[in-house]
Amino acid sequence: MSTLTRFGISLDTELLEKFDQLIQAKGYANRSEAIRDLIRDTLVQNEWENENQETIGTITIIYDHHVQQISHNKIAKEHKHYHQIISTMHVHLDHENCLEVSAVRGRASEIRQIADEIIGMKGIKHGKLVTTTTGKNLK
Repeated sequence: MSTLTRFGISLDTELLEKFDQLIQAKGYANRSEAIRDLIRDTLVQNEWENENQETIGTITIIYDHHVQQISHNKIAKEHKHYHQIISTMHVHLDHENCLEVSAVRGRASEIRQIADEIIGMKGIKHGKLVTTTTGKNLK
């Protein structure tokens, strides 16, 4: 079981007021919870800076499934990276547009490369890599 450590910080009054507004808008219970969340977010970003760090995230894409060969090409890329793409959810948004969210796991450099390959394909209207952590290094 970990112990809690109290510490103090000094902030400009206006900055603290804006932070308190953000805390309220996001529904944090208190400043401590919000600060812990900010620290964790920074630690996760730091994990992704280490190209060899095991990471996890999602690749989200919107595409027109009527674009010639997009489904075939996309599936071929996904099979090429089957070790890193651990699950994919497919949603039909309307007659033309589809949403796909793929959960990915692997070294940060590999995941970025896979995301770039998929997002850069002809027919992808929008794509985004959302980075997070395996949680192993967070408390």
